[in-house]
Amino acid sequence: MNSTSASLLERISSGKDRRDWDRFVELYVPLLVAWCRRIGMNDTDVADFTQEVLLIMVEQLPRFRYNPARSFRAWLKTILLNAWRQRLIKAGRINDQVTDLDQFAESDPGILLEETEHRDHLVRRALMLMQQDFEATTWKACWEFVVNSRPPSEVAIELGISINAVYLAKSRVLRHLRTELQGFLD
Repeated sequence: MNSTSASLLERISSGKDRRDWDRFVELYVPLLVAWCRRIGMNDTDVADFTQEVLLIMVEQLPRFRYNPARSFRAWLKTILLNAWRQRLIKAGRINDQVTDLDQFAESDPGILLEETEHRDHLVRRALMLMQQDFEATTWKACWEFVVNSRPPSEVAIELGISINAVYLAKSRVLRHLRTELQGFLD
């Protein structure tokens, strides 16, 4: 298993390892795509706009400092909404007098980006990506016990491991998940 001593957000801010950025992209591109669709973008524009948002984020990332009292998701949402607003201004669909971004965003029910949806998406994506970080038995023990709500004794028998090993698998996987998502689940 790869150990992770710092949050992914801190690691991508340092820019030392390309794999950290790849992990971020794997986690967030599907969410950005979903947000783009919610604001009414057609499929042909979504890929370009998502790249545009990521480019803006890359440009702003060296100045970004995670603050636990503030929301990373709100920062990313602001980048997306500002880029979207600029597109609408260029297309003549709104004027540049709109200054309150939150008021602008809330005036369109399609842009409401629910916290639950965000959390669920990140956890699902992180779990999919993390599966390769664990031995198959460890992963399956945690998955069956936590996600499928099976009794640890049943999982232990099926996998040929001790009940304690099931609890340890759960602990290892969930600890890794918390570390991976530190700073993302605001």
